[in-house]
Amino acid sequence: MRLFPGSVQIVAVVKELLSPHGSGKARDALSVFRRRIATGAGAVLLGLLAIAFAKLGDLAQHLFHQFSTAWPYGALLLTPAIFAGTVYLTKRWASEARGSGIPQVIAASRNPAREALGPLVSLKTGVLKLVMTVLILGAGGSVGREGPTVQVSAAIMVAVHRLLRVPITAGVLIAGGAAGVAAAFNTPLAGVAFAIEELASAYEQKVAVLVMAAVMIAGLVSLGVSGDYIYFGAMHQTLELRAVLLVAPIAGIAGGLAGGLFSRALLGFSAPGRPWIRSLKQRPVIVAAVCGLIVAVLGIASAGATWGTGYETTRHLVEAQGGSPWFGPAKFLATLATALSGAPGGIFAPSLSVGAGLGDLLTGLFPDDPRGAIVLLGMIGYFVGVVRAPLTAVIIITETTASRGMIVPLFATALIADLVSALVCRERLYHGLARPFMQTPFPEVGPAPEGRREPG
Repeated sequence: MRLFPGSVQIVAVVKELLSPHGSGKARDALSVFRRRIATGAGAVLLGLLAIAFAKLGDLAQHLFHQFSTAWPYGALLLTPAIFAGTVYLTKRWASEARGSGIPQVIAASRNPAREALGPLVSLKTGVLKLVMTVLILGAGGSVGREGPTVQVSAAIMVAVHRLLRVPITAGVLIAGGAAGVAAAFNTPLAGVAFAIEELASAYEQKVAVLVMAAVMIAGLVSLGVSGDYIYFGAMHQTLELRAVLLVAPIAGIAGGLAGGLFSRALLGFSAPGRPWIRSLKQRPVIVAAVCGLIVAVLGIASAGATWGTGYETTRHLVEAQGGSPWFGPAKFLATLATALSGAPGGIFAPSLSVGAGLGDLLTGLFPDDPRGAIVLLGMIGYFVGVVRAPLTAVIIITETTASRGMIVPLFATALIADLVSALVCRERLYHGLARPFMQTPFPEVGPAPEGRREPG
């Protein structure tokens, strides 16, 4: 009789458990087996959820586009109202769902056993995060899906591990967050790089294996359901060495300055600092409504280009189809206003869109060079200026545009942008935004159930 794969190992584990001399060894084997099952099941679930979230987000943007087409000035009422309502509900039901989602995972990974019982990575927070982000997209908010996907993915990983009575370690949260990035962009390598650069403060071998397993499974789920698509379209143009030596420093400096200013503004508003900032924070619903009105005005003025993730406009720019010279600055303001509102939503995709707009502006300085290639350098310059993760940025842009011939220019621009951004804003954005969540008190963790060891 042929047994199913893995049955021999399972039979051996059962025999060990029944043996009075081998129970300790068998329990260790069973613990490893449960951990692998939890990682695999969690990765499958978060991969499916990321796809469903993407479809809901696209549907919300489509409905808003239909609304704004039928009532061109309707956004002046709808967008501020939804911004204000979303911030009010988020603040009342789960304030940990506000903003990107990546800072919450960074904060939770500092004390995973304790935070796993708190709201930062709970399923309730995750579900509210998805619903509120979809609402913001349905109001034209300049947000991305990637940050929320990271937080929800970490919540799913925690829930599955708790269900199977597997200890919650930093690796569980890091693996969930990394798999979320991989599933959101359909970029497995970017998920691993993101785990190294942003989520993991101490990257150990066990964490590496866990991350790669989760990313691989989530990537296979995304590939199987959505197909092998290229997120921003294919860009096969390249630059000569002469052009790289000219364009990369300019794109890196411009992107680093603009991205650093964005980060500095966001961190400055999130800090308790000045009296006028504290006064504004005491009126979050009014602030959200004003930010929503700004987003609405920018969207109407740009014929809807700044609303939503900016995916379509970015794709056109990457494929050298051109766009309005005002798209980059307008998208910058729309993204900043949306982020300052405190509404749930990420900044990955909007930052890439702002960068594409910046790159499109730079094409006027280099009319004889491939337009799409310069747009990519603008994308990575600004994106690195915001998130300060050069390796992640290079891999994301390379995988989402199939531009492998641009790896060297992309790396050169990313390193310059990282240096310039650090001069403008010393603190990295996500780590600065994570600080308030680290100060949130959670219930004390009780004694571990019998037979379960807490991570050291």
